[in-house]
Amino acid sequence: MRIKNRKHMAETNRVVIVDDNEDITSVISDILEIGGFNVVGIGHDGKEAVSLYRKHKPDFIFLDVMMPIRNGIQALKEIKEEDSKANVIMVTADDGIGIIQELEKLNATAIIIKPFKIETIFETIKNINK
Repeated sequence: MRIKNRKHMAETNRVVIVDDNEDITSVISDILEIGGFNVVGIGHDGKEAVSLYRKHKPDFIFLDVMMPIRNGIQALKEIKEEDSKANVIMVTADDGIGIIQELEKLNATAIIIKPFKIETIFETIKNINK
């Protein structure tokens, strides 16, 4: 794993992570912090996602699709309505064409399919930062 080499790309990147599975938020948070990113917020439902986005205006938000209270699709839509340039990285176990098309239609910045490799997180951010 070459995470240490990623610090230069993370200097100013503030991140919010939202997933109803606390293990997932913990893993993504640990990976990003080891890579030099500043995790400024962690949430567990779509309502928290919107609130954390408004509060922190992060450079990236990792957002699960299936969550309680307000799902990730609803949260994505609301965040993009407020800030069309928001970098919303959707994380989902559902790789069906319908969900992928819906996320693309709502202008998700990127889509990561669970389970994912650690490197996928950094490659996704690198591609967005191009």
